[in-house]
Amino acid sequence: MSANEHARPELDTVRELLLARAGELGLLEGRTRAAVSFASREAEDEVIERLLELEVPDAEPTEAECRRYYEQNPRRFTAGELVEASHILFAVTPRVPPEPLRAKAAEVHALATRAPERFGALAREYSNCPSGAQEGALGQLARGDTVPEFEQALFDGEQLGVLADLVTTRFGFHVVLVARRIPGRVLPYENACAGVAAFLRGRSAERAIGEYVRRLARPV
Repeated sequence: MSANEHARPELDTVRELLLARAGELGLLEGRTRAAVSFASREAEDEVIERLLELEVPDAEPTEAECRRYYEQNPRRFTAGELVEASHILFAVTPRVPPEPLRAKAAEVHALATRAPERFGALAREYSNCPSGAQEGALGQLARGDTVPEFEQALFDGEQLGVLADLVTTRFGFHVVLVARRIPGRVLPYENACAGVAAFLRGRSAERAIGEYVRRLARPV
């Protein structure tokens, strides 16, 4: 059974809890959940949204909280940062078991680490990415140009050359070489504060809703 098949019943249970609570508060026009037939999923969502607005009000972050988050996470507010990189992709496919593929990627990673001057030749020979024809070159990448797991490996560090570890993404296993880092500039707090507040507001709401659902699920 897939993860999605596990998750769907759990999500439906949460919806039932929320709709039952909406019925208790009269948000279903005085009827119980069992007596209500919604015209669409969107109609259910509207009721749930009204319930959450009523019982889980937004928590507005303070100026001090916003400024502290900004100061503790400068990389999130850096504009213009670029990384010039190349990679060798060992693509995951239904026909290839992942463990032998990972082992082969690790073998090539070791070769590239010992002899980085051979990286281009190794990319031409082994990479499953079209960039292999260009010796694995990906050009200059900015944040947002790649999938998050690849971006994290590229930007959350200062290392040049072949990265110390294989990078695992939804596409497979990557041997990555960073040729150059072009530093960006940290946005002034005045330019970032609205985004910081929105992020903290959303994070707080997610936590509050989770706790609210857990309270509804506790036996009386």
